[in-house]
Amino acid sequence: MQSIYRYIDEHRDEILADFFTFLRQPSISAQKIGLDECCDLLMRLMAKDGLPVRKMPVEGGPPIVFSDIRAKRSAKTLLCYAHYDVQPVEPLDLWVSPPFEPTIRDGVIFARGATDNKSGALAFWKAAQAFNSVRGDVPCHLKFVIEGEEEMGSPHFLPWVEQHAAMLACDASTCLDGPADHSNKLPAIKLGVKAILYVELRLRMNEKDVWSGYAGWVPSPVWRMHKLLSTMLNPDTGRILIDGWYDDLLPIGPDDEELLRQSFPRFDEIETKRELGITQFAWGMDAWEAVKRRHYGPTANICGIVAGYTGEGGKTIIPNEIKVKMDFRCPPNLEPATQLEKLRAHLARHGFQDVELIVHTARANPYKTSPREPIAQAVIRAADLVFGGMPTVYGISTNGLIKVHVPHPAVLAGFADPDCRLHAPNENMPVDRLFKGIKFAATIMEEYALSRGNTSKDRDARTT
Repeated sequence: MQSIYRYIDEHRDEILADFFTFLRQPSISAQKIGLDECCDLLMRLMAKDGLPVRKMPVEGGPPIVFSDIRAKRSAKTLLCYAHYDVQPVEPLDLWVSPPFEPTIRDGVIFARGATDNKSGALAFWKAAQAFNSVRGDVPCHLKFVIEGEEEMGSPHFLPWVEQHAAMLACDASTCLDGPADHSNKLPAIKLGVKAILYVELRLRMNEKDVWSGYAGWVPSPVWRMHKLLSTMLNPDTGRILIDGWYDDLLPIGPDDEELLRQSFPRFDEIETKRELGITQFAWGMDAWEAVKRRHYGPTANICGIVAGYTGEGGKTIIPNEIKVKMDFRCPPNLEPATQLEKLRAHLARHGFQDVELIVHTARANPYKTSPREPIAQAVIRAADLVFGGMPTVYGISTNGLIKVHVPHPAVLAGFADPDCRLHAPNENMPVDRLFKGIKFAATIMEEYALSRGNTSKDRDARTT
């Protein structure tokens, strides 16, 4: 791989120039800003580097950039997923430099998308370019899928995947997105994804707000909602009390637990608490239990509550309505659609039929990839080779939507600095990490091509 690494280093200025051009183009999916323009720009940049590109229309959403790069000597197909859309930039006054004017300060690139996820897209395409330029071939058949709505939950991506399942067929997939592990700054590798169920509970009991002097007469929706919420979670342990919630949960396997134990000595409990602004983990958990629950446990979280008067000073009223927003993180095999029915049944069982349940997000297909899969081993070895140490490997963390219609093992890895500030003002990417990320992508491709087994023919044989 030294010749590939050398090529990447020798083209440092060109790569940085392309990255800055990519970053300068706004592409905010939540606000529908610059998406078509960014798609077209990305295609031009990739085509300039000799890669085949296709613009794939998406009904109701921004187009997808697809690249199919055939290998001359390998039967394996690796699908590489990324996204070109970014988060909104507000609040603007907290940015040290304008979000779409990439700036290097002390060896760090500051711009919206510098980590999430324009760096991941760049890493894949520049790695492929390096192989083609040095060897005249890529290590394995590569398919790049770069979408434009990930930051708003990919609402139009799943139907597109279903329509193009044959085109997306692969033996494995990977995604480079997010930060490295904060304890050691080595890549954080995730062999799965949690699904999410995001709901709103609304309860309206009276025609209008009423003076609180009538609190002895007028029923309060706030107290009633409090009663409902108290039936959903054990306040001492954090265990979800909805009947059957854990029935289908995939338990942590021995291989995954061993990897977690190997990584645990590098977990910096003090630094983690400092970063989160907490003095102790929820429900009095020790560090080991907290790490296990973070990656393998389901959660029920209250995101926000709105009711009554919350302005300055006092206003003595009985509110007539309360709204609560909640998210449920669902590890494998807790499918959000199934969990939603359990939530509905819970409301009915406890006599809360008067509470309106609104579903905002039900991102499906929580999945788990075995650490023994060739793609998992390839990503782990690549991280060790490029970053100089055994990476932190977690069982659960997104390629989840693709897996709904194209079953395959998938691995997510992050290489950005832990303080990358993704989704926040002053998002950033250290220059040296950007180039390590490109080498990481190239090494994943090489290691996966060299691994044994795990082609579609192998999988068909195992199924038969």
